[in-house]
Formats: sequence, structure tokens, C-alpha cells
Amino acid sequence: MSGLPSRIALVHEWFTPRSVGGAELVVQQIDRLLGEGRPAASLFALVDGESARPGSWLQGRRIQTSFIQRLPWGVSHVQQYLPLLPLAIEQLDLASYPLVLSSNHLVAKGVLTGPDQLHISYVHTPVRYAWDQMQAYLAGSAIARGPLGPWVRWQLHQLRQWDVSSSARVDHLLANSRFTARRIWRCWRRSSQVLHPPVAVDRFRWDLPRDDFYLCLCRLVPYKRVDLVIEACNRLGLPLLVVGDGPERARLQALSGPTVTLLGACSAERVSDLMGRCRAYLYAGLEDFGIAPVEAMAAGAPVIGLGQGGLLDTVRCLSAEAPHPTGLLFEQQSSASLVQALEYFEQGQLWHRLPAERQRQWAERFSPERFRQRLQAVLDHRWQGHQRRLRRCASGLSDRESW
Repeated sequence: MSGLPSRIALVHEWFTPRSVGGAELVVQQIDRLLGEGRPAASLFALVDGESARPGSWLQGRRIQTSFIQRLPWGVSHVQQYLPLLPLAIEQLDLASYPLVLSSNHLVAKGVLTGPDQLHISYVHTPVRYAWDQMQAYLAGSAIARGPLGPWVRWQLHQLRQWDVSSSARVDHLLANSRFTARRIWRCWRRSSQVLHPPVAVDRFRWDLPRDDFYLCLCRLVPYKRVDLVIEACNRLGLPLLVVGDGPERARLQALSGPTVTLLGACSAERVSDLMGRCRAYLYAGLEDFGIAPVEAMAAGAPVIGLGQGGLLDTVRCLSAEAPHPTGLLFEQQSSASLVQALEYFEQGQLWHRLPAERQRQWAERFSPERFRQRLQAVLDHRWQGHQRRLRRCASGLSDRESW
């Protein structure tokens, strides 16, 4: 990384204990890469609830925040200030940083930069609830169904306009999957380069004895469609363990038959053990990437998942005769389609054709080390190109000719 500038800004929407997932793992790996043999990157976020938390990877780090940090419940409930977030991200002062990297799923890409700065944004997703998932969001929002519904819809309309205009501020977009790249083009009409996010594959063992239960692990929220997984296993009488917690838990518990057990939130050690022993991992949600299915493959478990979205990048389907398959993909987001896949899997005892070691070998393609290697190549290439353009501008060529 010696060719990059000494001052680099790394921007993420927020750092809070309430939001620790795939996006934060990406930021952690970017930060690690930027700190190899050089000063650590300067961190920016709307709010910071992590740097003072014991045990956090950010403990003791200085994180420059926005005015949302000082508002009531700003750190713990930052999204309640959604109408203010575009304004807040624009107030961050990045003028002294030649290179700016942003990690975006809402507003981080909207930071303001100058013509001599290079801004690269890693996009986890365009704002789901402002674009193609807006109707589902509105249907599940009590506020949107009440008297404030028209105001909520207007705010989302405003957010879409800002989302498009702010995407033009970024010099180079990275997408976490081909599906996200298509969504970026649909929403922003911008091309992007696919760089799959890092997955902590080394925390899983792939060589444990397999049991006969199926596993579903995710946050229990509506769009994950755990209800479809439960309905399918109810219908077939298959043993299913569901790991996770969230607002859907009570409803899912009521749906569960005698062969389905909801375990709630589990420790990382318990999750690793269950991943390493399950017959297969079941997933019915439409994801931009989907880290949990890759984790399952790292633990040697085949994946039976929805053949849409990010899983098309990560799961090689047995029925499609893909080389070295790692699971099955069903076509429709319905319990009937999942039932059909499970019957095919059970009747053919297909787990024998999907050996655990092969799952692990494929999953290692998504390791943090691979992610950092690919990101380093992107940063070096883009920074060198940016420097050449600046030199051409300095030599007297017009901006139009050099860019």
C-alpha cells in the first residue's frame, strides 16, 4: 500500500453495538488493509457507540462524527433521524484527505469531496426501503399506515432524489455482488465493479460428524422469510433448528410444528458447532450478498437457498450441473418451491454428493485475505489512474480532455 497517500478517510454510516454485521466486517477489513505498514485511516461516521465499548475492534480509536451524535438517542436509534441523515453526512469535513473510501448502504457515499480527491465507495446496497422494497417497508410500518403515512412517503421520495444525485459524487463504485451491481444500475444508472465481501471462514470447522437436522440462521425480520422455511419443514416433518432473534420471533414460534425449534440468539461457539453438524443450511430470503450461506459452506454444510440475488454468486447449484456444486437453489420465493427442493434433496440423499471438504474449499474464495488482496489491487489501480489524470490537468490539458 506504499503508493497510496498518507492521509486516507474511511467513512461508514454508523458504529453502534446494535448494528454489527456484514457491512461492519467489510469496514474492519478495509481498515486493516489501510493500516498495513502505514498510519491508520481516519474514521468518520454519523454516530459512534463502539470506540468506548470494551472488546470492540474500535476500542480507543478516534471516530469523527456528525451532529446526530449529540441528539437525543442519536447513537442508539440513529435511523429515527432519517430525514436529517443526508444533511448530516454532508457536514463531515474530508477536505484534507486525498483518498476517501466510503462503506455505503444508506448515505455514506454522499460525503462532499473536491476535484483533486478520489472517492471510492463500497456499496452494500442502494437504500432498500426507498427503492424496490419500499412497498414492503410501508406495509410493515405502523407509522406509515397511520396519519403520518403521506409524510413518510414524501420523505422516501426525497431520499430517492438525494440518493441518485449523491451517487454522481463517487468516482468509482464497488458492489458486493452482481445482484447489487444490477440494482446500482437500475437505481443510479452507474456502472460498478463487483468485489465480494469478506467472510470469516476460519472460525468454522468443516470436518465434524454431520447430524440429520437442518439449520436456518438469520435475524428474525420479515424480509428473511424464515416463515417459508418453517412451513416447508412443517409440511415434510423435517427437524429444523432456527437460530436468531428479532421482531418476527413470536409469529414464527406460533407457526412452528413439532419438528421445529427456535433457539433464539446463540453464542458464536454454538453457531459454529451447529453449522458444522447440520445436514444443510436453509435460506429463503432475497439477499444482496448473504454472508450466512457462505459461512455454512465454510463449515462444510450444503446450502438449499433461493436462486435469486446474491446467492447466485455464492452457491453452485447441483441440479444445474455446475462444476463442484455446493448446494441446491429453488426458483420461487415460496414454501412449495422449497418443499420441492427439500424432497429432491432427501429422496436422493444428495448430501453424499456434496462433500464437506469441497464446501470449505469453495468458501475460502471469500476469505478476508482474498478480499484484502483484491481490494488492494483495486485501490492501487484507481489511485495510479487518478494521479495520472491530475498530472495531465497540471500540464495544461482541460478537465474534459484528461478525464
